[in-house]
Amino acid sequence: MISLPESTRLHRRMPKEAFYGNLQLSPAVKSAFVNDLERIYIEYGLSKENLHLPLDSDVEVIYLMMLELKKMEYDPRILEAIARQNPHRLIFLLVYEDQVRLAIYQGKLHTSDWLLESELKLTADGQSMREIWDSFVEQIALKEEQPGAQSGLSVEERLKRQERIRKLEQSIEKTEAVAWKEKQPHKRFELHQRVQKLKQELEDLKNG
Repeated sequence: MISLPESTRLHRRMPKEAFYGNLQLSPAVKSAFVNDLERIYIEYGLSKENLHLPLDSDVEVIYLMMLELKKMEYDPRILEAIARQNPHRLIFLLVYEDQVRLAIYQGKLHTSDWLLESELKLTADGQSMREIWDSFVEQIALKEEQPGAQSGLSVEERLKRQERIRKLEQSIEKTEAVAWKEKQPHKRFELHQRVQKLKQELEDLKNG
């Protein structure tokens, strides 16, 4: 459930053709825009004024856009293009039949899992627009972060840490697969040693 103040509710439909007409898109992304999206709405617009926040921030406005999809397998470059070319911070609510997911762009596109609408949760937490934006990043992009991992780190640092964990896990899986197929004992031993080093780095990173 999306729990944002009623004072921020807009539910304003954006004509799809006029919307993508203002974006610089490659032919492939423009085609995906037409073929993947059914309708676009600006559902919520958050600002210091309508949230009655006491603190100023470098983040002025956050919009939540609802994108009704024609199919579940959409092209994520659509969201990246919208986010990169919009001066405001954006959250995307993607809807396909009875399934929904959230997406947010912070350095790259981050998405939640597909869920039923009743399972989806998003709240605006913080005393400034920056704090609220960071809370949205946490809820969408850092949802699988282990408890205590955020101690003393900025949201940006936590995202980089999460990405490094992901790459280490991929490298471990790939190296183990190569070691399993390796016939020469000394090469298999070297690969095994590499896996152990990667696993140790991964453990150190996860444990802070």
